[in-house]
Amino acid sequence: MSDNLDAIRVEALARIAAAADEAALEQVRIDYLGRKGPIAEALAEMPRLPASERPLLGKAANEAKQAIAAAIEGHQAELERGRLANLGHSESIDVTFPAPPLGRGHQHVLSQVRRELEVIFERLGYHVEEGPEIESDWYNFEALNLPKGHASRDVHDTFFFGEEVVLRTHTSPVQIRAMERLKTPPIYIICPGRTYRKENLDATHLAGFMQLEGLAVDEGLTVGDLKGTLLYLVQSLFGPARQVRMRPHHFSYTEPSFEFDTLCGRCEGAGCRSCGQQGWLETGGCGMVHPQVLRNGGIDPDRYTGFAWGFGIERMALLKYDVEDLRLFYENDLRFNEQF
Repeated sequence: MSDNLDAIRVEALARIAAAADEAALEQVRIDYLGRKGPIAEALAEMPRLPASERPLLGKAANEAKQAIAAAIEGHQAELERGRLANLGHSESIDVTFPAPPLGRGHQHVLSQVRRELEVIFERLGYHVEEGPEIESDWYNFEALNLPKGHASRDVHDTFFFGEEVVLRTHTSPVQIRAMERLKTPPIYIICPGRTYRKENLDATHLAGFMQLEGLAVDEGLTVGDLKGTLLYLVQSLFGPARQVRMRPHHFSYTEPSFEFDTLCGRCEGAGCRSCGQQGWLETGGCGMVHPQVLRNGGIDPDRYTGFAWGFGIERMALLKYDVEDLRLFYENDLRFNEQF
């Protein structure tokens, strides 16, 4: 039996040396080291041999397997070296050819819309003001004509850290801080940033969201100036065919106060599912700054007037791209994000 194994080894080594490629080499491995190869068949006969001959067979079989495996590995290395040596002759590589494009990311759609809004107002002479997200009760409420116990506080659903410290519910506190810092009009600012309210999450409400508010304080500003600014905004963002309408409303920090709507871009005012058959899409709030709010910011309301507005950045992105659910902006689904 040992002599047979020696003959098998010699035969296998000869075939290995003659193998011209890796496929032929793999076939040799299967033929001699596979489960149905001659070495495996020889070992299968071991139980039928006398006990004294079994160690000799086991030793001869292992030596044959090791020799064949080592020869296969060595010849495989030779074939690889030969392939690499001939690569310059068999394959042409142009090192100046552009590499495949990298899979790079891009700005999130909300960041894109925020920056677009900032650029629109910067063209009108506004500049960006920012402030803390953790605010005092004075800046978040009282300076905006919302004293303690005022009914309008209830709609804000505020996160309190204590009696006097809150997570800001809007970016309006930045307007007060800007008036205090800049002191003398003209003042033209926008205040983008994150805000927080205890909302039940659904398709149109989030507990944490972004707002962009604007403030203009100067001599002789009117409601007409406010509407012209909003019209410039929606036509710059949505297209020149869009129109704005203003409806009377109530906000404690503006007088008079309005809500403003944008003409539905899908039906152009005729009424459709997107606008609830109304022809208009609710966009934000606005109004002339209340004289007491100007005083709280250190501005003389007898000399200066102002107007302000505010809206959700997510809301603007929803209107711009006809998205049905605000939560999609925060779910980090690449299938959604890669559309923008």
